Amino acid sequence: MASLTRNLRLLGETTCTRMNLSEATITCARLRQMRPFSVGTILKDEEKYPSLPQAKHFPIKKDTMLPPGSFAGKVVLVTGGGTGLGKGMSMKFSSLGAKVAIASRRLPVLESAASEIKAATGGTVLPVQLDIRDPEAVKVAVDKIEQELGIPSVVVHNAAGNFISPTERLSANAFQTILDIVLKGTAFLTLDVGKRMIKAQSGGVFLAITTHYTNEGSGFVVPSACAKSGVETMMKSLGAEWGRQGIRMNCIAPGPIETEGAFGRLDPTGEAARTMMDQIPEGRLGEIEEIANLATFLCSDYASWINAETVTLDGGEFRSLAGEFNKLRKVTPEQWDMMEQMIRSTNKNSKSKM
Repeated sequence: MASLTRNLRLLGETTCTRMNLSEATITCARLRQMRPFSVGTILKDEEKYPSLPQAKHFPIKKDTMLPPGSFAGKVVLVTGGGTGLGKGMSMKFSSLGAKVAIASRRLPVLESAASEIKAATGGTVLPVQLDIRDPEAVKVAVDKIEQELGIPSVVVHNAAGNFISPTERLSANAFQTILDIVLKGTAFLTLDVGKRMIKAQSGGVFLAITTHYTNEGSGFVVPSACAKSGVETMMKSLGAEWGRQGIRMNCIAPGPIETEGAFGRLDPTGEAARTMMDQIPEGRLGEIEEIANLATFLCSDYASWINAETVTLDGGEFRSLAGEFNKLRKVTPEQWDMMEQMIRSTNKNSKSKM
C-alpha cells in the first residue's frame, strides 16, 4: 500500500524543464524539483543517458531521407549554423546540393563549421557574421549573401537564447535580451528576406525551430516561452498572408536532441536527465540527423502543401507530460489489481446506501 501511495503521488509532483543556465544560480536540489529537461535540449553522453528497452522498436535512421540534388540551385540561410542543430541541418542541406550560408555572432566558429561542412559535402558554404538583434546588421548580412550566393530560397531560424530562472529574479534587461534575440531577431530577418523574395517573385520557405511549451507555457523560462510563442504566431500568420506570394512558413518543436556538448552545468548529478528519459514514451533521445531530415523535408518541394504548421519531434514527450494521468504508468499490475478491488468495493458500498 505504501508503494501504491507513492506512485499515486506522482500525479501531483512538479516536473522540470531544461534550458541554458545564465543569470540565475540553480542548485542541484532545485533542479530535481523541476520538470525534466526537454524541448531542444542539446546533450551527449550515451553512458549517462542510456536508452530504455522500448527504444529498440524505434530505430535511428541517420542516412539522408531525400534524394540527391533535392536542393540543387537553392540558397539556404541557417542562423545559429555554426554549432549543434544548426550545423547539423546545414550539413544536410549542403549534402543535398544547396548553397548554404551560416550566420551567427562568432565568426571563427562559423569559419570552422564551414570548412568542416565543405570537406564533407564538397558544397558551397558561406560563413556570415551576424548579430540578429540589429536590423541594420541583418540587412548587411543578407546583402552579402545575396551578392555572393543569391537571394535565399530557404531561411532556417535556429538562433536562440535562453536561461532558467525564477521569473521574479529576472531584470528587465534579462527579459529584453531573450525577446531581442528570439522574437525580434527572427522578425527582422523574416522581414528583410521576405521583402526580397516578394520583390523578386522568387517564392521561398521559412522554418523556425521553436519548442512545445508554446502550447502549455512553462515557468522558469518565461521570456523564452513568450518569445517562442510570438515566433510561432508570426510564422502561422505569415503562412496565411504570404502564401499568395509563394512563401511557406513552418516550425519544428523538437525534444531532447543528442549532439556534441554535455549539459553538465544544467544537470550536474544526472538525476534530472534520468527523469527526463522516463518522460519520453519512445525511451530514447533524438538524433541530430533526425531533425535535419525533417527540416530538409519541410523545406523541400516534397512538402509544398505544408504551410503555417508546427511539427513536434520529441518521441511523444509533450503528450506524455501534458496528460494529467500519464504518470499512472508507475503503477504496477499488482497495484492496479488492488485499486480495482478498492474501486469495486467503494461502488458496492455506494449502491447499498441508495
